[in-house]
Amino acid sequence: MQEKIEKILEEARERIHEAKELKELDEVRVAILGKKGKITEIFKAMSSLSKEEKKQIGPAANKARNEIEKRISQRLAELKERAKEIQFEKETIDVTEPGKKFSLGVKHPITQTIEEISQIFMSMGYSIAEGPQVETVFNAFDALNSPKNHPSRDLTDTFYINENICLRPHTSSVQIRTLQSQKPPIKVISPGRCFRCDTPDATHSPMFHQVEGLIVDEGITMADLKGTLDTMAKRLFGAATKTKFRPHHFPFTEPSAEMDVSCFKCGGKGCNVCKGSGWLEILGCGMVHPKVLEVGGIDTEKYTGFAFGMGVERIAMLKYGVDDIRLFYENDMRFIDQFK
Repeated sequence: MQEKIEKILEEARERIHEAKELKELDEVRVAILGKKGKITEIFKAMSSLSKEEKKQIGPAANKARNEIEKRISQRLAELKERAKEIQFEKETIDVTEPGKKFSLGVKHPITQTIEEISQIFMSMGYSIAEGPQVETVFNAFDALNSPKNHPSRDLTDTFYINENICLRPHTSSVQIRTLQSQKPPIKVISPGRCFRCDTPDATHSPMFHQVEGLIVDEGITMADLKGTLDTMAKRLFGAATKTKFRPHHFPFTEPSAEMDVSCFKCGGKGCNVCKGSGWLEILGCGMVHPKVLEVGGIDTEKYTGFAFGMGVERIAMLKYGVDDIRLFYENDMRFIDQFK
């Protein structure tokens, strides 16, 4: 039995020394000291020994077990330290190497255009008014003096949720909310998202953006409207920009007009952008119809006002030379990055 213990001890020393990984060392521990290990079997077999043999074998087995446990513990510490060194070698960082290049984001051209238009009007004393994108039919049409048979009210032109609720087809509905919630003098613009039943193509999208403007005060005339929009056009497209107003019809303004600006690409001489006319249409406008003012409880004998509305995509396409509105919504960073 004594020789067996010596042989087990010698085997354990050799295997512990040769163990290169934690897994190998654990296999040695299980084989020698585990429940079915060789040293454990020695202790189990002692029950059959005489009293004198137990006095000899017991201390020898305990001494062997203690030595093996100590060697395993030492080797375990060595392997862990080595594993840590290897890990540090693999994870070494060269601080002198250049860092990874991060791609900086850029504001979307629609956002940039809205902010630019907003800054122009805020510098003239206008404030920002907002409204919901899901709107009542009354605010979207009836309050704006749109008759029941107006084409814009058809199912083919407006997204209806039910007969009384729709997705707003224009930000003019904010004009009604403002008239009902504020007292003159009123001077606001309302940028926001709108929706219409349009089939997407190069110039149409079922979702788009508008900036609506409204001013109501004593003595407001068409001259104020023209002067305001002329100033906006020069700030937006350049000081040499000229403006032209053409008679038009909108149910919520009277008189009504469409405003053109001189083509900023050819200077009014005629090119492919302006289709040879020298002019570019950018917005609709007019004096607020008395019936619209009455919805807000405004005294039409005392107050007048003007309103205008422009498509943000239209402005952005003209300003940046974009020939397809769908590019704004494709989330292609190769396109967006051009507007840094």
